[in-house]
Amino acid sequence: MRAVTGHLQTALWLAEFGLPVLPLRAGKLPVGNCRACTSSKAAGPCLCGDRPNMKFAGPCQCPAPCHGWAAATTDPAVLTSRAWARAWQQAGAVAYHPGGGGFTVVDLDNTDAVTWARQTLPATTAVPTTRGEHWIYRGAMQSANGVRPGVDIKSLMVYARWYGPGTGDMTTLPDAVRALIVKEETTPALRGEVDSSSPARATWDRSVATGCRHSDSFVRTGLTRGLARVAACPEEGAGSTAYGVARFLAKQHTACPGPCDLKTIERQIIDAAVAVGVPEAYAARAVANGFNAVAVRAS
Repeated sequence: MRAVTGHLQTALWLAEFGLPVLPLRAGKLPVGNCRACTSSKAAGPCLCGDRPNMKFAGPCQCPAPCHGWAAATTDPAVLTSRAWARAWQQAGAVAYHPGGGGFTVVDLDNTDAVTWARQTLPATTAVPTTRGEHWIYRGAMQSANGVRPGVDIKSLMVYARWYGPGTGDMTTLPDAVRALIVKEETTPALRGEVDSSSPARATWDRSVATGCRHSDSFVRTGLTRGLARVAACPEEGAGSTAYGVARFLAKQHTACPGPCDLKTIERQIIDAAVAVGVPEAYAARAVANGFNAVAVRAS
């Protein structure tokens, strides 16, 4: 039997401590879904029904590492299975599901964000990353991107890259971190009195998307369903949902020669988030982060 080494060895070690793990391919991306697990996330659950711990909870028990963070596991039999072998052979890094292990990662993306954290948040375990630091707290919470410049919250329903054990004693998740989402996501909004810089809402226009490889119905259907997901979050989560919708829609256009009129699509997602009470600056930041997370050549 071949000795277990490299990323798989790291993953097995983390799993022993109860931390759900999964392989990442180049670019810190999860392994692509198999054919049975592939369909439009903006439109709802996959054809397979999704995994039980996903937003669209379903019965999927795919033996392969499909569905990104939702595939993370602590089971060594799964991690060393034949279905996962190819993924480990091609892995460029190891990821873990913080919320699944009972943790929250404050992802500080640059030196300014690190300086802010040191001045504002209680000290805890700090892990150096390629651009900043991960501050890890004991306790899980809702995840969100762009809660302030250079700061993301990674806990439930996301993955984080493993950079090492870090230094410092881990402390309990403080209210100051929870408040980063509360103050951004639950700002009351009076219906009909939402302040937006786009009073006349833009709509996607195929006539200017001359380089898009998709049909009018394909783009409009995906966009309409994505906007419906944002509109379905009147109490909380609209900002992070807008991020997910933007990232999904941008990914559809990575092979288009462009232009694809993505700026208009971006504006429509922002307007949808603002309409359910998300502050416009936060909505714009979340959507921009979603588009920037995908290498889109079309403009």
